[in-house]
Amino acid sequence: MSPFKSSTGLYENVAGFLCYLFAFVGGVVFLVLEKRSRFVLFHALQSVMLFGGLMLAHALSGFLPVIGVAVSMLLSLLGVTLWVVLMLATLQGKWLKLPWIGELAEKQLHRM
Repeated sequence: MSPFKSSTGLYENVAGFLCYLFAFVGGVVFLVLEKRSRFVLFHALQSVMLFGGLMLAHALSGFLPVIGVAVSMLLSLLGVTLWVVLMLATLQGKWLKLPWIGELAEKQLHRM
């Protein structure tokens, strides 16, 4: 358990975990509530960007003839895998930064 608490009163790793547990919505909630923890804000941003992008990609895959179903299934598999990996990483207090999305989240975090 992380010894550091976020401004929400939760331990940082628990707050980061919740950003991913409730996917896009959890990230939005912690972007609004969190005032101090860079760890929580980073994971909230990464959650919003990742799961928002996956939702958009799922919606767009419905317009693909023939391969749309396969693309949708692959996106679902990717989403569930990343969801579990990111939840476990934040519980361990790790700053797991995804390629592209993690870098975008980090850049946005520096602007906040």
